[in-house]
Amino acid sequence: MAGFWFSHIHRDQLVAMGIKEQTKAVRVDKELISKSFKCLQDDICSEIEACDGKEKFMEELWTRDEGGGGRTRVIQNGKIIEKGGVNFSEVHGPLSDKMADVLQVNRGGTFYATGVSVIMHPVSPMVPIIHMNVRYFEVSNGEKWFGGGIDLTPIYIDGRQAKMFHQKLKSLCDQHHPSYYPAFKKWADDYFYIKHRNETRGVGGIFFDRLGISKEFTLEDRFSLVHEVGEAFSRIYTALINQNRHLPYGEGELEWQRVRRGRYVEFNLVYDRGTKFGLDSGGRIESIFMSLPPVASWTYNFQPRPNSKEAETMSMLKKDIDWINI
Repeated sequence: MAGFWFSHIHRDQLVAMGIKEQTKAVRVDKELISKSFKCLQDDICSEIEACDGKEKFMEELWTRDEGGGGRTRVIQNGKIIEKGGVNFSEVHGPLSDKMADVLQVNRGGTFYATGVSVIMHPVSPMVPIIHMNVRYFEVSNGEKWFGGGIDLTPIYIDGRQAKMFHQKLKSLCDQHHPSYYPAFKKWADDYFYIKHRNETRGVGGIFFDRLGISKEFTLEDRFSLVHEVGEAFSRIYTALINQNRHLPYGEGELEWQRVRRGRYVEFNLVYDRGTKFGLDSGGRIESIFMSLPPVASWTYNFQPRPNSKEAETMSMLKKDIDWINI
């Protein structure tokens, strides 16, 4: 695999990161990764604000007593986005026994983690919820790895749009390695699964974790993939927003949106590893729970009407659907 090259980072990002363009190859380390994630946060916020056309992100800087901190950015009550967040964090310090167990590494030593996490809850039930995360970990025993992915949670599943979403992700993955998309797609299907409901959270996407150095892949290779996943987010999501933003809806669709948001909450609080890591590492609660929607509901034993749009969506909340060839 080729190493990480400047073509994967925009010219303005290079300037922001203080890297001279005449140097062809980049040595990837935690400082460069952290700077690139900050640039990614800036870019996503600008692109979402432009698409929303009404509200701006508010920023809150925070620090962590044990080491590090972050920038929480939240947009609320927009024309398109009812509540959304684009969080950057960079934390470090002693590796607690609980954190070591979660990360499946030896106890003792220290850790470093940085990443960007994005969640968008739209006003309209016709616009899908989306989540994206890119992250990097180091522990003092020398282990280093990346994680992340993008997944889509439509309130109403549109097979054509699900296909487009997966085609974009497959094309991105295929540029790096042909094994990536099938592996990461299955990983997403298995991960974004609400076991106690026997249903997926949405139409999946790609998910990966512990992508470290191997005989086949350098750290630069992994960073190249992760960086492109982050850059792809805004292009993919703004296209989906623009395809759906003018579709009509009423109280019935809003009720279904609240039910599906409730499922989203269940997954994040019961299964999501990022939520658990944030709590275990002493993360900032407001930033961790930024992922939750502003309004959700849990109607007792809610059952969609037979042959309804809601029932159709329920029928497609399953693992292992080949969305590209649907």
